[in-house]
Formats: sequence, C-alpha cells, structure tokens
Amino acid sequence: MISVSSTTFCAQNIEDTMKAVSKEFDHWEIFSEGEHYLQNVLARFGVAAQSYKMKYSIHAPICDVNIAALSERMREVSTMEMIATMEQAISAGIKLITIHPGLYSMAVHGLEQKSIERAKKSLRTLDRLTTEYGVKVAVENMPSFQFMLGRTAEELNDLVDGTDMGVCFDIGHANTTGQIDAFTELLGDRIINIHIHDNHGKTDEHLTIGDGNIDFVKVIGKLKGYTRNYVIESKSLESAVESKKKLKALLG
Repeated sequence: MISVSSTTFCAQNIEDTMKAVSKEFDHWEIFSEGEHYLQNVLARFGVAAQSYKMKYSIHAPICDVNIAALSERMREVSTMEMIATMEQAISAGIKLITIHPGLYSMAVHGLEQKSIERAKKSLRTLDRLTTEYGVKVAVENMPSFQFMLGRTAEELNDLVDGTDMGVCFDIGHANTTGQIDAFTELLGDRIINIHIHDNHGKTDEHLTIGDGNIDFVKVIGKLKGYTRNYVIESKSLESAVESKKKLKALLG
C-alpha cells in the first residue's frame, strides 16, 4: 500500500490533516510530534478516524528521545516513551510502529561502543514487549549524520540481531550513505516498512521521487516480494501526491 508521512503535517491539527490526507491516500503514517503527539490527541484521533476508511501506522517521537543515551536516566525515559507509543498504538488499533535507533554523544567522542550497547539494551526491552502488546516495531536506518546510529547495514543488523524486531528501510537515508544495495542484501528479510523519497546522495533532502539521483527502478527491482507499505516521506502533501503517481508507475 502506498502511504504518506510528513513532519510538516505536525504543525496542523490532526482533524484537518486527516481530512486532507484521506482525499489522496488510503494509509497515513502518523509522525507523533508537535500537534500530532499521540499522547495529547489520542481521543481526538479516535473520533476523527471514524469518519474515514484509512489505515494507519505510527512514527514514534524522535525530537526529545534517545534510546542510546549514555545517561541511564535519559535512556530509561526514552525507552518508556517508546513503550508509551506502543500502548497508544494499541489503543488506536494500530499494529506497526517505526522508531529511530538512537544517537551517539554529540559532545564526547570515543564512547560510540557504549552508545551501541545502550541502544541494544533499549531495543531488547522493546522486543520483549512486542509479542505481549501485539505490535510490530521497525527500526529505521539513518542518513549520513555522524551522531546517528544505524547508518550502515552492518550496524543496524548488529543492533537488531538476536531480536524479532523488523527494519524500516529508508531508501533516501540509504542513498546518503551509499548503502542501498547493502541494506537490501543484508536486511531484506527483516524489512517490514519502507520510507521512500529522493535526494542527490549527500544530504537528506526528502525530494519528490525523480527529483534526485536515486535509481528507483533498480531499487524496486531489489525489493521484489515486498508487499507491505511504501511510505512517501515528503515536505508537503502536494509533493507526496506527485511521488505517488511516479511510485505507482514504478510498482506497475
């Protein structure tokens, strides 16, 4: 199913966004930030959703959390935020959540392995709860920012190894790290969600499909057999609608 998600939606109230999205898409990945922070709007979401036939998934909060934090207190709070997102998903009848794997220290270098161990600890806590809660969690690969975990296929594979957690394959992010082939080859069997957008291979631009340099014909060819959501991550609804047209042609 072709879906949409955009951080720009989060500045609008959830009812207006749902109305606008429903005119163009049958699935919406809600980014739980700003005016769409689910803890604050869950009841309103439930009421508004009754008026539409859309399906939903959730992108967990990222702005104030770090499940790889070196501070144990901050790591625990961040993990609890992810658990709260899982509980909110259950209340909303949503079964898929995408999360980020965390951040290295932006101030102190040389402690990267400790951050990785903190992230693994958090992910294993979440993994134990997925079966109990009946939800699926997809850990997303990150773009070429040095302080982000999970930029390479090997690192993300190491983070989820030993768990039943899936992967959200972000094609745009992988293009900025030169890792598109590596992710499809090493983690193809774990992919349960896909984020799709374009860029020129250096920064995370979130362009309309076709406006960057990603060879989507090649990428889609490597994803044969994948039957879950393609989430268009866009800067605007208008861009997402244009990407939808192009993605439909690619998928055939």
